[in-house]
Amino acid sequence: QVQVVESGGGVVQPGGSLRLSCIVSGITSGSTFSNYVMSWHRQAPGKVRERVAFIGRNSGNILYSGSVKGRFTISRDDALNRVYLEMDNLKVEDTATYYCKAEDFPDGVEISFWGQGTQVTVSS
Repeated sequence: QVQVVESGGGVVQPGGSLRLSCIVSGITSGSTFSNYVMSWHRQAPGKVRERVAFIGRNSGNILYSGSVKGRFTISRDDALNRVYLEMDNLKVEDTATYYCKAEDFPDGVEISFWGQGTQVTVSS
């Protein structure tokens, strides 16, 4: 069973930085981490979950939501089965639980796996 585990959350002051990490394990034969498209999502209390960053295979097709563009950077290391989210110039409104999502499309059918989330709190 594929497992997704996030780490790197914490408490930071406005204007500070954090680097989130996500590792994917349990990928069975027939696929590899490099086949997966990866994304980071966040959910604040009382709000819907939103995607903040996406990275395609071979680090192609990188997308950001308008609220984080220019401040967050997504990257991946296929050799380590990891994806990262570098978050700079953090704002109070970035406070949320951040989730990593792994997606593959074997035979054109989408399968996805979520991590348990890591809390990011931006507060003075």
